[in-house]
Amino acid sequence: MRVTVTLVVGADGSTTKNGNSAGVSNTVDRTAFLARRRSADCIIIGGNTARAEPYHRTPVPVIVISKSLINPLADNRLAHCWNLSPIDAIERAAKTFGPNIHIEAGAAIIRELMDADCVDDLELSITDVVGGEDLIDVKELLSHFSKVDEKVEAGTRFISARR
Repeated sequence: MRVTVTLVVGADGSTTKNGNSAGVSNTVDRTAFLARRRSADCIIIGGNTARAEPYHRTPVPVIVISKSLINPLADNRLAHCWNLSPIDAIERAAKTFGPNIHIEAGAAIIRELMDADCVDDLELSITDVVGGEDLIDVKELLSHFSKVDEKVEAGTRFISARR
């Protein structure tokens, strides 16, 4: 099983601006993000991400983990809503859809998975946006990984980290 967190942040570590990740993203990040997710067997997100982000069409199954079983993506035929912990959702997703799991959730779910050593890879984009919300400590996030590669493209830092 391979669990990859995909995350975009602004230069100040903000994961959202004006309520969603589009506020901290840019064209270069979005292109890389969409290419990466096509290789996943499934995507796991949280309920807040499902309500704030455009997940109404996905190339692979998307699992919304939420205590509310009201599916905010009812119009996405590939959407599933599970009332499970992030760790349990990963195990079930691997059995149901396959071993290549992408996490595109918010900071709280990412922290929980990192603290439980459930993440194998991190694909991080850092744009020049500042002044957003839901800050994450990039240095702390990267401390969970032994191999970190970085490249810059059109002003966006792309960091690939591996355990």
